[in-house]
Amino acid sequence: MSTKVLLNGAGRIGKAVLKQLLNTDNVEVVTINEINPSIENIVYSVNYDSTYGKLDDKFKVVDNNFIKNQKSKIKITNIKNISELDLNSIDILIDSSGQKANIEELKSLNVKKIILTHPQKDADINVILGVNEDKLDLTKHKIISTSSCNATALLPALKLIDEKKNIVCGDIVTIHPLLNHQRVLDGSFVQSATRDVDLNFEFGRSSTQNIIPSKTTTIKACSYVLNKFNSDLISSNSLRVPTDTVGAINVTLFTKDISSKNEITKLFINFENNQKFPIILNNFEALVSSDFKKENYTTIIDHRFLEVKNNMIKLLLWYDNEWGYASKVVEILKLCK
Repeated sequence: MSTKVLLNGAGRIGKAVLKQLLNTDNVEVVTINEINPSIENIVYSVNYDSTYGKLDDKFKVVDNNFIKNQKSKIKITNIKNISELDLNSIDILIDSSGQKANIEELKSLNVKKIILTHPQKDADINVILGVNEDKLDLTKHKIISTSSCNATALLPALKLIDEKKNIVCGDIVTIHPLLNHQRVLDGSFVQSATRDVDLNFEFGRSSTQNIIPSKTTTIKACSYVLNKFNSDLISSNSLRVPTDTVGAINVTLFTKDISSKNEITKLFINFENNQKFPIILNNFEALVSSDFKKENYTTIIDHRFLEVKNNMIKLLLWYDNEWGYASKVVEILKLCK
């Protein structure tokens, strides 16, 4: 029998998850709940995407509140309160709405598992593949956070180095593509309770004309998965840049033990050769951000910029912050089946 899924939210991440689930064996997306009241616009936004291109097997509206293509028929609902969703016959609810969840409300829902596509401190568990998937206990964990795109990219590398060399402090800078809550041209300040953005003047500036400095919750998200990696150990900030997808993280670490470049290179190559999931990819080519678009690997080590000097290790990581992150949501869902 197929696992029945309700997808709550069809934004950038929701659509990337949906398109990957459509090609996942024994998984059926039964319902999409989306506050957008126009089912025609929902279909249009699934069929056509400026970043990833058009869908080959396009959907069309049928029977008023369903969308259908050659493989799937999906019910569309427009329910604002998650507690009012019809979860009859649903096995897994994926909440990709971006809204901060009320955990007690979620626990009361009649569904086997709930996957949150954002960091949530009081979820039953925050999971990042390559870090702590072995701690996932399907008998105990109902509310499962798949963390954030940045933490998903960063933490596997941090854990790997820490286990061998013992990180004592560090700093990261995330170079992140623009997001929908930013302005296209200069406008008023931006507020976003779901992203911990309060009266941010910089996000009111044109996202297409500027590199915009910002704070980042990447390390906070990491601490929900492995407590050691918190803001006392690693400082952080972010630069928003005018690209559509694929982020990078500039990482500087200081370790207790001395390393060589050859040693750290071998560490990442050995992990790639023996990993269970597509997590670490080692790049030695002269590539740029768009070359990693739609890449499922989410911790891409760019060895051209690996530097090791005694106790200092510098890394440059690439990751597709939409498609790549969504691929890990799908992998974690498959663990929950």
